[in-house]
Amino acid sequence: MLEELEIRALGPIRQARLTPHPGMNAITGETGAGKSMLLNAVELISGAQAQPSRVSPDSEQAWVQAIFDVDKDTDIQELAASAGSECADGQLFINRSVPKNGRSRAVLNGHSVPRTVLTNIATQLVTIHGQSEQLTIAHSARQREFLDSFAGNNEQKQTYISAFNHYTRIKDKLEKLHNAQSEAIAQIDYLKDAISRIESIDPHVGEDEDLKSQRDYIENAAEIAVAQASALSALDGSDDDNGNESVTELISRAIHSLRDVESIEQMADIISRLESVSDEVQDIVYALSQLGDDEVNPQDLDRINERIHDLDELSKRWGPTLEDVLEWKQKAQFELEDLDASPQRIHELEEQVEQAHKIAQDAAKELTQTRVKASHELAEKVTQELASLAMEGSELRISITNRDLDITGADNVAFEFVPFPGSSALPLGKSASGGELSRLMLALELVAFENKHGQGQENYSVPTLIFDEIDAGVGGKAAAELGKRLALLARGAQIIVVTHLPQVAAWADRQFVVSKEKTDDNATTTVSLVEGNQRVEEIARMLSGSQSDMSLQHAAELLEECTLS
Repeated sequence: MLEELEIRALGPIRQARLTPHPGMNAITGETGAGKSMLLNAVELISGAQAQPSRVSPDSEQAWVQAIFDVDKDTDIQELAASAGSECADGQLFINRSVPKNGRSRAVLNGHSVPRTVLTNIATQLVTIHGQSEQLTIAHSARQREFLDSFAGNNEQKQTYISAFNHYTRIKDKLEKLHNAQSEAIAQIDYLKDAISRIESIDPHVGEDEDLKSQRDYIENAAEIAVAQASALSALDGSDDDNGNESVTELISRAIHSLRDVESIEQMADIISRLESVSDEVQDIVYALSQLGDDEVNPQDLDRINERIHDLDELSKRWGPTLEDVLEWKQKAQFELEDLDASPQRIHELEEQVEQAHKIAQDAAKELTQTRVKASHELAEKVTQELASLAMEGSELRISITNRDLDITGADNVAFEFVPFPGSSALPLGKSASGGELSRLMLALELVAFENKHGQGQENYSVPTLIFDEIDAGVGGKAAAELGKRLALLARGAQIIVVTHLPQVAAWADRQFVVSKEKTDDNATTTVSLVEGNQRVEEIARMLSGSQSDMSLQHAAELLEECTLS
């Protein structure tokens, strides 16, 4: 629901602030006073294209802000949050600035957002039935959506969408297999060869590093043997022909020398440390002697180099590590299963496509049945509403024809309008004038509201409905009935109507007057809430163009009569 609309420097409106009633609101005023600028303001916060030419002549930019109550609308709150602009206290703030030069700026809850974000959100908040906006109902897609909403067939729609998506997925898979069969066969051959090559070499994680270590040892075996013998001679001395004492002997002699003073605490500690060193040296001597016992066969070098070459080849093609090679092989095996282009696999998919198509067709038939049933009821009720809106003899017809399956079903939905008895039924937008189309939209909204209200739904799907030029060509009792129908619709939705008819304005819960004040330089437009005697005077002006005693009396009587029981 729109709680507040504030406008600055938009056309002739220097500054205005409206606080609409939750029910029905009437916007009245002399022709040319600037009522259209109020609609322009709503269009701007709805993401419409900015027009710098509408900025007031003595201002650098126009600015519009709307505040909506979205406390009960979790969908809108989630939509705002997804745009990075969470709602606070159940309120949604939208403002739009339009400079004379440069780009306009859209702000949602204090955060700048793309204009498309406003469009997505505003379509959930406001529906404008004006000269251009009302033509959206002329589109077949919008008509189908309206009919589905009236039919309440969401369960059948979801069942069908699920079946259709399953059908298209399998169909796409089969077409891909057919269209790229030669490529698939080449890919299959490649994967099979690659997997076979990897399996024939049978690599193990870390095997290449172990082999390179063995190769290094073999290639340096002679140098290793010399170093090993020299180290053993120095440490152990058992093979020393020169009679030099080894490290172990020197340590042993040092320990023996200190035994005489072992009772001294400091000496005992040193002896203990020397014994530890002696044990460590002996372990090293043992390790070196064991290493020396390994027999090195230079002929193994060719075998190891050949194995390393094979492993390196795998790593270069599918690595960089052997672990990566093995992971690639596993993924290739899964891909090979998906690319199976054998006649048997193709036949299996063809059977699956046929079965999925039948399921989707059956679901589409059930969806069509709901639409056909709802189309008869909707057309009949709207035609009855048109009669009460000074359009007796006019008729809404809804045709549903078959077509190929798509995501929306198997139906072409067309709303057709018969303006008078005997006339041909023509598509909306081609057969109705602006005023007729506005009243047709009102009839559609009324029937939709009554349908939802009858189903016990508390919240109307579109919180704010705006009607412009809905009273074109209407007068007398028909005008009063038009106002009454709007007031009835306002029981479940916030209504804002721009009207010239006192019989319509009198039904409103709140009335705003747009007036133009001329000065020496230019003219400015003001927007004022009228209540009490001021409202009686405005209704009187609308009735007779003056405020005579008689017109004031008629105005007061009209306001008193225009209340819903």
